[in-house]
Amino acid sequence: MALKSQRPVDLAREHGLSAQAIRNYEADGVLPPAARTASGYRIYTDVHAAALRAFLALIPAYGHATARTIMRAVLGGDPDTALRTIDQGHALLLRDRETLDSVEIAIAILSEISEGKRVNLQIGEVAYRLGVTPATLRKWEAAGILTPRRDRAGQRIYDEDDLRDAQLAHLLRRGGYRLDHIATVTAQVRASDNTAALAESLAQWRRRLTARGRAMLTAAARLGDLLDRP
Repeated sequence: MALKSQRPVDLAREHGLSAQAIRNYEADGVLPPAARTASGYRIYTDVHAAALRAFLALIPAYGHATARTIMRAVLGGDPDTALRTIDQGHALLLRDRETLDSVEIAIAILSEISEGKRVNLQIGEVAYRLGVTPATLRKWEAAGILTPRRDRAGQRIYDEDDLRDAQLAHLLRRGGYRLDHIATVTAQVRASDNTAALAESLAQWRRRLTARGRAMLTAAARLGDLLDRP
């Protein structure tokens, strides 16, 4: 079956892009090389249109850099790399879902434990409560997980929010999560200064994960359409 010829502007119009953007995508290796007319003008086909749809669908699912890696692998005849990269994206989404589940459970438990309690603890007391060393707490602080204030003597003082963050960090570390990942979680928790705000923050997080999962389904369909073409 003959392929329909398209100009860069034709390919771009469907997605609200510029013709230059199409040429840039080709140069970046996320579109197949275009044929040229005798006068040097690019000729795009239905295959290019399918590749563009796939690439643009991959971006919200996996991010721009990963989408580029996938498309370059597909167009370069290396489907194993493309599929492995997609698998890693799905694994990361699952890990994020499990993190959110853990955070929601932990926050509910910690809220019940600390509700109405005001504390001012020193580092040794917090370490004793968690069963960790003071050096571990200092390491968590350096990673941005904990933000205790200092008294006049320069000693760290942990209030109830600091204790909550430390307990949350301890739970997540036991689950195998990296310090930078935990720091992102505790920062999100600290940014929600009341129960309602925290609940909405966690709900937004879940909505983002759902949107990413749906985007992956769309991207899979677009990529499958591309791979099915001769």
